[in-house]
Amino acid sequence: MNKELIENLKYLRLGGLLAHWDEYLKLAAETGFSHTRLLTHVLEEECRIKRENARRLRLKRARVPEPLVIETFPFERQPKLNKKSVMALYDSLGYMQNRQNLIWLGATGCGKTGLATSFLLHAIEQGYSGRYVLFAELIAELYRSVGDHSETKVLKKYLSFDCLLIDEIGYVEVEPVQVGLFFTLMHQRHKKNPTLLTSNLGFAEWGSFLKNDHLTAALIDRLTENSHVINMKGCVSLRSKLAAEPRPSGSGGNKPITSGPFPWKQSCLCAAANGIHTTNTNGIPRRECSRSTAPSS
Repeated sequence: MNKELIENLKYLRLGGLLAHWDEYLKLAAETGFSHTRLLTHVLEEECRIKRENARRLRLKRARVPEPLVIETFPFERQPKLNKKSVMALYDSLGYMQNRQNLIWLGATGCGKTGLATSFLLHAIEQGYSGRYVLFAELIAELYRSVGDHSETKVLKKYLSFDCLLIDEIGYVEVEPVQVGLFFTLMHQRHKKNPTLLTSNLGFAEWGSFLKNDHLTAALIDRLTENSHVINMKGCVSLRSKLAAEPRPSGSGGNKPITSGPFPWKQSCLCAAANGIHTTNTNGIPRRECSRSTAPSS
């Protein structure tokens, strides 16, 4: 490969073709590919590489602290959890297609963050952009933006994500200016892009940290207008129980369980009899497809 060809491939950003040039020529010589078939193969590989690079970039930009996936969730350990309803909501990707919020409410350690993260990652894998952020970090960033007059820039950043996960709402109290900016963010995302939220407090308790009854009511009204609320308030953490639980016979005696196939190995996800509620008239969306047609980011 001469220098001019290398420069041209770099200019066209055909990194896959540049890296595998000799491999493609060898393949064509060994298999007798026609010109059409060879070009088709090269373009298919280039597209595959670009899609994979884009996927990795979306995951990196999402800043997810732990890549928790739903496939390893031990539904057999949680008989009260309606696996069929949870998986229907997850598989259909209806929360993205219908721009619906997902809200998990429940006690600390019951698995809200893990489940919400899996829904965020699912959207990212299907081509959507996403971001994870702790509520405390978001509120702090919004507050700093007031000092340097960058509120518009910060809001625009969080509005740009197709799917936004705000974790642990209610762990910190907020100032009036922060409440206003948070409300603005949620208001502008309303019915445009879905927001995933987790909180250890029920809606009736949100006023205790937002400290503005009118804005709290308006915020909850917008968040729940077109959403799925997963009520986990009846759940308890099983961390200590799992740590002391003996292993099944034949797996090394009665050693404490410290690892397993499920990433959230020391958390419990339970649900009340009506644990998953939908606040629109469509109910839980039916499974439409396993792959989204979302535009690449």
